Formats: sequence, structure tokens, C-alpha cells
Amino acid sequence: MEIRMAWGKLNPVYQDALQIRKDVFIAEQGIDPQLELDGTDEDKMHYVGYEDDQPVTTARIDMLAGNRVKIQRVATEKDARHHGYAGELIKQIIQDAKKSDVTRVELDAQQTALEFYQELGFTVIGDVFEEAGIPHRTMRYTIA
Repeated sequence: MEIRMAWGKLNPVYQDALQIRKDVFIAEQGIDPQLELDGTDEDKMHYVGYEDDQPVTTARIDMLAGNRVKIQRVATEKDARHHGYAGELIKQIIQDAKKSDVTRVELDAQQTALEFYQELGFTVIGDVFEEAGIPHRTMRYTIA
């Protein structure tokens, strides 16, 4: 899988990320488009994984204070699931974080994805909360 990344919205990587998010979060999970398209994409780094030049998985990164980043909007096209694409993408994000001054990677995982993130080294740090009508837990990966 080839992984591409780009800052902001004025690039083809963002357009591919946006299509995956619309397919997964809006069409498949029924999330309100106004919640999904929250108006902050311009200030984020967007990652997209491509298999045979087709976009299959995505995530966006928010730079936080205190040498932290937050992974958001992780999604994989339905027909591309169970191939390890999202895991590979998350590992790349962690590798990129290790190359900078980042000490912690955080995310809010849908309850159904906790095991997936735990297998990648994330630990649960918060109680269950609801976002867009879906139960989530905050998780953290600490960079040694």
C-alpha cells in the first residue's frame, strides 16, 4: 500500500480522504454530514492509503499542544476492510510522530474498534462517551 499525506483541503489527497469519509461515516454509519464535515479539515494533515492507486483508507491528524497529536476520522472503504490497510496507516502515523517532537498520540475510538487499536499499542484512558450517537473511548499511545 502506498501512503500519501497532505495538509489542508486544496489537494487530491484530501479529496480522496473526503470521499472515503463520506462513504463510511455518512452513507454507511448514518452520521449527520454537518457533524462529519466539521469545518476543521483546512487545519489538519490528511493521510490516505492507496492500493493499486485506489484510495482505500484514511485518517486525519490534529496537532495538539504539549507535543501531542490526535488521530481522527479513521475510515476504510467497506470492500477494503480486513486487509490490514488501516493498521498500516496508523503505524505510519506513529512512525511520522516518532520523527518529530511528539510524545503522545491520542484518538477517540469507536467502542467496536478498541481491540484494533489495543493491538497497535494504544491504551484506554477515559470512560465511554457518545459522539455522533456512537459510543467512544479515548485512547493513547505513548512514544518512548
